[in-house]
Amino acid sequence: MKKRIVAMTMVTMMALMSGCGASGKAPAETKAEEAATSAAETTKAAASEEVKSVEGLTIAFVPKLTGNAFFESANKGAQKYAEKWGFTVDYQGSPNAAVADEVQVINNAVASGVDGICVSSVDATGLDAAMKEAAGEGVTVGTWDSDVSNDVRTIMVSQGTPDILGKMLVDMGSSALEERGKDPAKDPIKYCWHYSQATVADQNSWQVAGEAYIKANFPNWENVAPDNYYSEQDAEKAVSIGASILEAHPDIDLIICNDSTALPGQCKAVQNAGLDKDKITVTGFASPMSIKDYCEADVINKWGLWDCGVQGALGCYMTAYIAAGNTVKVGDKINVPEIGEVEILPNDCLVEGAATADTNNGVVLLPERLIFTKENVNNYDY
Repeated sequence: MKKRIVAMTMVTMMALMSGCGASGKAPAETKAEEAATSAAETTKAAASEEVKSVEGLTIAFVPKLTGNAFFESANKGAQKYAEKWGFTVDYQGSPNAAVADEVQVINNAVASGVDGICVSSVDATGLDAAMKEAAGEGVTVGTWDSDVSNDVRTIMVSQGTPDILGKMLVDMGSSALEERGKDPAKDPIKYCWHYSQATVADQNSWQVAGEAYIKANFPNWENVAPDNYYSEQDAEKAVSIGASILEAHPDIDLIICNDSTALPGQCKAVQNAGLDKDKITVTGFASPMSIKDYCEADVINKWGLWDCGVQGALGCYMTAYIAAGNTVKVGDKINVPEIGEVEILPNDCLVEGAATADTNNGVVLLPERLIFTKENVNNYDY
């Protein structure tokens, strides 16, 4: 009995010595640390398990129309990133920017068995029925560049809010007018808008926000065509409409083209008329390479856009992320490999008063926008 007590005492002492170890910590402290480490590892593992992989999925990537520099560049970016992410981007579109054509593309994509569809819509509501039907077939539907009704899609990846982009368009025009020797704050500036069509949600919202910004900051400006000019994303029509603007308003100071087809068309019309940036100011949104030659010919000196390759890729990723079974809500921050962290914002950041569903509904904004000039245009290749 005595030997047993001595043996138990020695075991206890050895355990205490082992528990304290070289650190001199008591067993309770060590156990607390071990528990904390174990909990952290468990949490980390759980978080890792919670993010379902996008690998192996197929996302149909749908532009307003094919053959346009903006959309082709977006597809190039989407393909590059998707290869790293391990899923397939199936670029499907029509050369015509028409609702009927885009509906057919969506229906074909669903029939082909894709996991998700990411669409740039030619019309704010014209694709709603097709998007609902796609969702009803179990296909995740998202948008990028130009939205549908926010209650028929999951995530919209936008280049910016209407206020941000409307202001950017007007400020680029104002800056270019100053370079011509005009005083935008005092001179009577005549201007107009030339873009695709009034039913395209994104472009129309920028025009509305731009008009509000002009009224608040440049009350001396006069819109000579309040109903706007539309060329329906047709390259040839963009040139002819551009020419008609110059004929109807030979004394116009500024033409704002918030459309990647209208801007090169307007520049071509200006060039055909023998005019240049010192006689008329043209600005807007288009890829740098589509306008580069006009810039070097001194037809235009300032225009803008964003990294459409990143936008296209991000649209496809967010659609794939939800298609994989992940759930997002407003306020969530998603770490997108190769791109960085993005936040889910409510739909009313794009459309005032728009509601947002509790889950899998909202907006992601690109972090920055770009302004191109003769000095930096060669730094870009899209």
